Amino acid sequence: MRELIPEELIRILEGSPGLERAYLVGGCVRDAMLGIPCKDWDIEVGGIDYDGLVKVLGKCGRADLVGRSFGVVKLTVAGGRTFDFAIPRRDSKVAPGHKGFEIEFDPDITPQEAASRRDFTINALMYDPRRDEVLDFFGGQADLEQRILRHTGSAFVEDPLRVLRGMQFASRFDLTPAPETVALCRSIKAGFHELARERLREEWFKWAAKSVRPSTGLLFLEKTEWVDHFPEIKALRSTPQDPEWHPEGDVLIHTCHCCDALARLPEWRERDEASRIVYMLGTLCHDFGKPETTHEKLREGRTRIVSPGHAGVGVDVAESFLARIDAPLELRKRVKPLVQNHMAHLDVLSDRSVRRLAKRLHPETIEGLGLVIAADHMGRPPKPAEAPPTLRTLQEKARELDLEQTAPKPILLGRHLLDRGLKPGPEMGALLHRAFEAQLDGAFSELTGALDWLETNS
Repeated sequence: MRELIPEELIRILEGSPGLERAYLVGGCVRDAMLGIPCKDWDIEVGGIDYDGLVKVLGKCGRADLVGRSFGVVKLTVAGGRTFDFAIPRRDSKVAPGHKGFEIEFDPDITPQEAASRRDFTINALMYDPRRDEVLDFFGGQADLEQRILRHTGSAFVEDPLRVLRGMQFASRFDLTPAPETVALCRSIKAGFHELARERLREEWFKWAAKSVRPSTGLLFLEKTEWVDHFPEIKALRSTPQDPEWHPEGDVLIHTCHCCDALARLPEWRERDEASRIVYMLGTLCHDFGKPETTHEKLREGRTRIVSPGHAGVGVDVAESFLARIDAPLELRKRVKPLVQNHMAHLDVLSDRSVRRLAKRLHPETIEGLGLVIAADHMGRPPKPAEAPPTLRTLQEKARELDLEQTAPKPILLGRHLLDRGLKPGPEMGALLHRAFEAQLDGAFSELTGALDWLETNS
């Protein structure tokens, strides 16, 4: 493990008096043991008070007191790399909510007691760089090897957010929750209402950006009954699908397969974090309209299960969910058109329809929609896990029109109208709108044609 730790951090820990009881803790130890590249390094230092820690670190680089109330010092070394150092502390729950903790710093706390306050055994691992030794007081190494998610101790119940942390950890590392952990999560189900919405957002966004098997976290919510707090997801479980098109089962099963399929796509993994979040949430929400629209219908002598209009209905349901997890407005603007248009590849794909689709998707793109469509089609085992031919047709048409990664832009602009003596005002705005609609319909594709159109339509 030592070879995975930045050399400058090793030098600081080994060569700085006052850091003799410094241990790497938490996620950086877990990730190093899994061979996952780590960006965030957390070090807990015993045997020294906060002011003493600041003094020691000040000799190693720039020490910023960004988290004094939590005993944290952020050290920035030459080259720009940062490390978070902290004094061990005891947290006591004294009131509801995430601010209802009484924090007591104790430099003399033992490593085992310090590790006991962490949420899950896989996060309670510590590493002693001087002895090149992993300290494992709660069986975290075995749980990591066996892919088990297990709470560390009874203090788990003091912060209900840990259930949602369990959701995203289960998905990120494909973990099976221990039965006793599931039972404990159920026992604090009412604590959901203590959680600030921004804390919900942080955990959902980690789930959406980092999962290798997103379904594991969704099913964890169901096992712990925390899915009750997300009725848009819970409703999917009781919504059937026509077995001819969806042999995999109900809408929740389908959604789980879709999210897993998206996480396997190299094109998704290669996107920036914000886009990965958008496309995973778009896939999660894409069938949110089915519970309201699904019914049986007699068609050609057979009873079929249909969900007409579910894409449109799903937009409002998605908005409800996204608001509940405090998703910012700009993200909602990207997710909702993906839900609205995830069936667009089944329409007649003319130049006109593709131009209008690209406009409806803005600020999202046809390229991004393609990931959601592919995941949707691949989430129907035992049907082949492949993108539908209609998606390839849509993508080819979008490339021909240079609209795969952008929306169409108006060719005729206000300055062109001003040059022809028209005055600013509502009439000019209406004319520009008509011109853009004509452009989308294919009346013209360059400025000369736009000006010719203007001559006969103004």
